Amino acid sequence: MSTTLQAAVWMIGAITSFTLMAVAGRTVSLELDTFEIMLFRSLTGIVIVVAVAGMAGTLGQISRDRLGLHATRNLCHFAGQNLWFLAITLIPLAQVFALEFTTPIWVILLSPLLLKERLTGIGLLCAAIGFIGILIVARPNPSEISLGLIAAASCAVFFALTAIFTRMLTRTETITTILFYLTTMQAIFGLICAGYDGDLTIPSLAALPWVVVIGCAGLLAHFCLTNALRIAPASVVMPIDFVRLPTIAVVGMLLYAEPLDPWIFVGAALIFAANYLNIQNAMRQPG
Repeated sequence: MSTTLQAAVWMIGAITSFTLMAVAGRTVSLELDTFEIMLFRSLTGIVIVVAVAGMAGTLGQISRDRLGLHATRNLCHFAGQNLWFLAITLIPLAQVFALEFTTPIWVILLSPLLLKERLTGIGLLCAAIGFIGILIVARPNPSEISLGLIAAASCAVFFALTAIFTRMLTRTETITTILFYLTTMQAIFGLICAGYDGDLTIPSLAALPWVVVIGCAGLLAHFCLTNALRIAPASVVMPIDFVRLPTIAVVGMLLYAEPLDPWIFVGAALIFAANYLNIQNAMRQPG
């Protein structure tokens, strides 16, 4: 099997997982708020991470060397994921996914500040093209800017910060350590935010399977994406990942009667082009 085909198989798993997480998140939002969703998702994740690490013999790798950076990284991810779960309940799923694709553009803009990387002319051009795509997807009208659009656009910024801090952690930390603190810290954040008012909702028997789906799908999606990037370059993986958009658009149409808005696809194509141009430029750089 060629590396491209192997990457495609892994990406089918990632696309399926992201789609399931969106459907499950919208389903459980009828009885759980976003903080409660994150709490129970993280508890599911803890069980999975500890079980898999235990079988793999990697639990001993977990250290407390960089707790501050883990906490910063997971606060950003917690904020981004809460905003994402909020957005999928308020605006069409395709619009959420299209705006989420702007994460790499925010990485371009934020990396010079946090990683001291140089901002190139190509990087600025990619950002400009990407933001034109954002405007087409959102088509903001000052009198009609919705909470859902703000949440979807903001989650991309927090996901970009998460990616940057993850890059810092991978220099010294193992994947087991990163995933362990991802799940445990976000379970704590979720418990604090969900229970601060003394009103913590426990999932009903009907919602519980969907909560488990969210927990499993979230970890599986990133596992599949990581494996795809391990065996094939980003220039191959990213076009496959873009299939997430038409997939979720069809799901939104079939399950929630969401219209297929052609402007979302036009804007998303520009966002994709900006990201792809940046990848191709990075591949041409020495080293």
